[in-house]
Amino acid sequence: MGLGPRSPHQAGRRFPAGGKRGRGAKGSGRPPPGCQRQPCPPPDGRSEPPPDAHPHLSPEALGYFRRALSALKEVPETGEERELMVYNVLKEVEAQALALATNRAGSEMLQELLGFSPLKPLCRVWAALRPNLRFVACHRCGVHVLQSALLQLPRLLGSPAEEEEEEDGKDGPLETLEELGLGLAAEVCDDFLFYCGDTHGSFVVRTLLQVLGGTLLESERARHRGSQLPEAQRAPSRECKATDFEVPETFLNCLQNLSSCFLKDIAVFITDKISSFCLQVALQILHRKLPQFCAHLCNAVMGYLSSRNSSADGSPLLLFLRDQTSSRLLEQVLLVSEPPKLQSLFEDHFQGQLQTLAAHPIANFPLQRFLDAVTTPELLSPVFEELSPALEAVLAQGHPGVVIALVRACHRVGIHQAQVLQLLLEAFHCAEPSSRQVACVPLFATLMTYEVYYGLAEEEGAVPAEHQVEMATARDLGEVTVLGSLLLQHLLHFSSPGLILRSLGALTGPQLLTLAQSPAGSHVLDAVLTSPSVTRKQRRQVLKTLKGQYVALACSRHGSRVLDAIWSGAALGARKEIAAELGARNQELIRDPFGHHVARNVALTTFLKRREAWEQQQGAVAKRRRALNSILED
Repeated sequence: MGLGPRSPHQAGRRFPAGGKRGRGAKGSGRPPPGCQRQPCPPPDGRSEPPPDAHPHLSPEALGYFRRALSALKEVPETGEERELMVYNVLKEVEAQALALATNRAGSEMLQELLGFSPLKPLCRVWAALRPNLRFVACHRCGVHVLQSALLQLPRLLGSPAEEEEEEDGKDGPLETLEELGLGLAAEVCDDFLFYCGDTHGSFVVRTLLQVLGGTLLESERARHRGSQLPEAQRAPSRECKATDFEVPETFLNCLQNLSSCFLKDIAVFITDKISSFCLQVALQILHRKLPQFCAHLCNAVMGYLSSRNSSADGSPLLLFLRDQTSSRLLEQVLLVSEPPKLQSLFEDHFQGQLQTLAAHPIANFPLQRFLDAVTTPELLSPVFEELSPALEAVLAQGHPGVVIALVRACHRVGIHQAQVLQLLLEAFHCAEPSSRQVACVPLFATLMTYEVYYGLAEEEGAVPAEHQVEMATARDLGEVTVLGSLLLQHLLHFSSPGLILRSLGALTGPQLLTLAQSPAGSHVLDAVLTSPSVTRKQRRQVLKTLKGQYVALACSRHGSRVLDAIWSGAALGARKEIAAELGARNQELIRDPFGHHVARNVALTTFLKRREAWEQQQGAVAKRRRALNSILED
């Protein structure tokens, strides 16, 4: 199974680095920032009081809270003085909580204050905002205060103060943090569709789902932290790392009740952009904490989509895979589906359509998530057989993420590794003649074919030229792309990464230095150092090229991190060589903002002045490392 004969128009090809997907991405079909719909009015004819009906924060009060916050930051984190100041400031906050929460500067200060609030002051502030929940939750500043209050639950739930006797508030006994959380969930549940569909209110729903489930998603926390930053400063987060914490059983019961609300209007949550985000977060939380209900919710989604009118080319699901809103939800459904469900989805909907999906500017993303979810040889084999012949075409269409997801699946499942590597060599035009294979690392890293990378102009029908070592060594390494780096990292974790290692070993010292100093390329060397498939001898063979480049590595932001990793795994003899080369230019290292950290890590001053003591120290470190490794292996 391989690619067909190379056609004339394929001779020189620069593969696009991959289309961006998301807010305003070119060609993604997604609307740019600022095109979100406006909050919908409250149902049942209810209306919010006009803005003038709510209190405003005076300049004097704003100045007081600003000075109080500055003073709190200067006080030591522990001690009675700070505790007393916090109580006093939050007592003042309680009286003006709504005005603070709905003022831009006041909201930012209140979020900081809640970050180190004790339990009872937090409960009092929360209780003060609760009568105006709808207004605060749908306010562009107030929503972040509610999120911050919810995000204090992992810190304060179950704290000793929670067990103490209840303190009276203005309107009777003060509710516990658990009661406040459940009360908020009950109010959201009563108007679930409204809160999920509101641009700001949906943030509260998503945070509430995480808190009820005892799981904080890193992507959502990053979105909250960057919510008031300019668009250019926000870092999109594709991977959803999670942090778990203990919650009472009542929270998990409430999570299931709240998630049941999705079933009542499933069509809205599939097709509406804002509401869909809430369902995506719910699936991630339920998958971790209530997997059976998660499967039930996924079945409801797939049942609705499968019941729509069929597309001209097959399953009705294909229409939704090409839609900018529902495709994101389908990505999450695929990621939380169990292997038997994925197998049936492939057989009923995806089979025979993989190459079409890979070529589509939107559908290629859910296809990537489908590949990420594959964990069995029984599923990967037919997927690989159908998709692998089109690797070069997929790369040429600017969708390298699909190819990388397929390579990652081969690495994870442990099959078809030799075949996919051979197909990659053919796609990058370095399979034949065999002398070209040694050049595969620069081609993969830059996502360029052989002819484009080396600037060759081959005539139609001409036999591909042999690889010229002189030409390769004279050329500077091209710019390493993020996706090219990811491709190499996965290939280095294959069971037999020999070809990739030989290609890395063929790089000159300056070329390997460029790779190590690159933000993306440095991770390729991380893979060389950490992959269990790379032997110690192979690792030394690649890294020996860096001799003479250690000072340049040490004085680079990313290169210094690579050098630290090399140092951590180096034997005593290799450490002596590194220290000797660095010691010859000690003053240069000390003056460099990155080099002086490396000099300290290497203990360069001790090496230069007390060599024997340095060797004893390094020998002891090596001995401890060997002992630790033997324990870990056992």
